[in-house]
Amino acid sequence: MFDNADDIHPLFEGAPKSTEFKKLRKRIVQGVREAVEHYGMVEPAAEKQKWLVCLSGGKDSYTLLAVLHELKWRGLLPVELLACNLDQGQPGFPATVLPEFLERMGVPHRIEYQDTYSIVKEKVPAGRTYCALCSRLRRGNLYRIAREEGCTAVVLGHHRDDILETFFMNLFHGGRLATMPPKLVNEEGDLFLFRPLAHVAEADCEKFAHAMKYPIIPCDLCGSQDGLQRQQVKQILDGWERNSPGRRQVMFRALMNARPSHLLDPKLFDFAGLSIGTPKEQEAEPEIPELR
Repeated sequence: MFDNADDIHPLFEGAPKSTEFKKLRKRIVQGVREAVEHYGMVEPAAEKQKWLVCLSGGKDSYTLLAVLHELKWRGLLPVELLACNLDQGQPGFPATVLPEFLERMGVPHRIEYQDTYSIVKEKVPAGRTYCALCSRLRRGNLYRIAREEGCTAVVLGHHRDDILETFFMNLFHGGRLATMPPKLVNEEGDLFLFRPLAHVAEADCEKFAHAMKYPIIPCDLCGSQDGLQRQQVKQILDGWERNSPGRRQVMFRALMNARPSHLLDPKLFDFAGLSIGTPKEQEAEPEIPELR
């Protein structure tokens, strides 16, 4: 599937021919296919499905765009894809990079300009992080664009590590067990939101986008602020991964293996109604793994 250099989508032109890169590419494509199928992102009965693929210019969104177009190119993703970049008016943002790239790659796209940067700078007090308000404004505009373009879903480039970090942010700071779901319906109930990179590691996205020499655009709005909770969580996870390689993937698997009867939320499990003589109502207590 990946070895015929004459049969590729333009987004993969110039791909390294090394065995290492082929394995990387295969791993990412398989991860995306797994997420699309596992979470039912393609509706079998729908006559037409059109996805708004959000492109920020970062490594993750380039990886998402390339893999989705590869799957569509191969006939494995029966949806129409429209790439979209929301230019939020950040000073110094290279506004011509993405339009030129998308034109050169032959990717259908829409470039939208909305100066949310000025709103965020005006509304957020000095010293506070911009992420929450910036995200809400961006999401609202993307939903609007999706409706205008007749899209059924907004597709974001959040990967496995974003999902893990969000889980621990909620655990440490929000007092709840929650994270970014790979699939949800918006509050208005008229659009899906998908995260097809849910099973893909951030490190793989970085290796892939750099190997393909995609024109990466850094986010200078929030990424430059010190003390972000997400950066603190990332550092903790990095430390665990260094000490126990593969720990991130183990933790991610835990998110896919919840046991409501062994947590403490009575809304998820009827502890009050649990009675002797009905052993199947509650699973056996799991063994605690040995600490290494």
